[in-house]
Amino acid sequence: MNNEKKKMSLAAQIFIALVLGVIVGLLFMSNPEIPTSYIKPFGTIFLNLIKWVVCPLVFFSIMAGIISMKDIRKVGSIGVKTVVYYLCTTAFAITIGLILANVFKGIFPALQTTDLEYEAAEPVNFMDTLVNIFPNNFMAPFVNASMLQIIVASLIVGFALLLLSQKKEMNFGAVDTLNEVFMKAMEMIIKLSPIGVFCLICPVVAENGPAVIGSLAKVIAIAYLAYIIHALVVYSLSVKIGAGMNPLTFFKGMVPALIMAFSSASSVGTLPINMECAQKLGADKEVTSFVLPLGATINMDGTAIYQGVCSIFIAACFGISLTFPQMLTIVLTATLASIGTAGVPGAGMVMLAMVLQSVGLPVEGIALVAGVDRIFDMGRTTVNITGDAACSVIVSALERKKAAKN
Repeated sequence: MNNEKKKMSLAAQIFIALVLGVIVGLLFMSNPEIPTSYIKPFGTIFLNLIKWVVCPLVFFSIMAGIISMKDIRKVGSIGVKTVVYYLCTTAFAITIGLILANVFKGIFPALQTTDLEYEAAEPVNFMDTLVNIFPNNFMAPFVNASMLQIIVASLIVGFALLLLSQKKEMNFGAVDTLNEVFMKAMEMIIKLSPIGVFCLICPVVAENGPAVIGSLAKVIAIAYLAYIIHALVVYSLSVKIGAGMNPLTFFKGMVPALIMAFSSASSVGTLPINMECAQKLGADKEVTSFVLPLGATINMDGTAIYQGVCSIFIAACFGISLTFPQMLTIVLTATLASIGTAGVPGAGMVMLAMVLQSVGLPVEGIALVAGVDRIFDMGRTTVNITGDAACSVIVSALERKKAAKN
């Protein structure tokens, strides 16, 4: 007879922590400064640990993935599939957001637009973005946590090591060892997820209770409806068609990452646990090592939906009707603006300013949704990381089919 108690899964622990965080947050709504001052710092510590491990993890995992592929053509094949998938799903996402917002814009609340103030960040043109992708100092990307620069640096070093190994039959076991070290560090930190989730969600609920949502509840509801439709339709169809996987199996396997993303509102912060979930769903380690870090930086489906809904809402508040060409501009701008946007809390606000400016809408309108941006952010981050995992599963399946044919 086996007397060993069955250990509770990490997903169950995180879910319980999430529920407890909501309950405790509601209890402290009258005194939100208490959880903000004494509980939130522990959540910040947890996020800091994750952000600390993410940079070296991405750097060494991408290098290890490239070396393990042993063929530059295979790296190129995976890269092309990944970028095409990300761009297509982001375009679908912004389109879904615009359609739903237009269908329901009649129920948007009439909010006061006078005396609004919002200072938009300085817009960055395409060429500046392109230049900023490439690091000018080896340590700077790590110090600044610039994920795109870290990815570029790891690709360059990874390709260099791959070419050397082909010429001299060299063994680069040190890269695998360092990758395993940071993977193990990640596992240690991930075990703290329940505590981190509780400490992150509790002050959010205490500060952003029902009162702050108020008249914006309808806008938030439409955004979340778009999030759900995109996930259930686009991701379900893509994993079913591209990987032959049952969508229920996919979403069930993603539960730990989904809860982590929802509570932390950080794509980069969720990266370690997302890699773990994707690999358990059958994605190849060499693929997740490349696809997920890239996705955490450039794949912003949830953020794109947010752009569409908020653009229509802000236009309605100012009594402006967007034309079809303007909506196409929003689709294009939101899709391209997602590249280079950091996967950290609040990045969607910067993108929204760029989108509004592209169609001549008042940037001050962002002040209408700024108070509840965290509520939007939790949902859009959850969608973002789900799309990353779906891509890794699909690309892995396509690469296996390609290898089988050869």
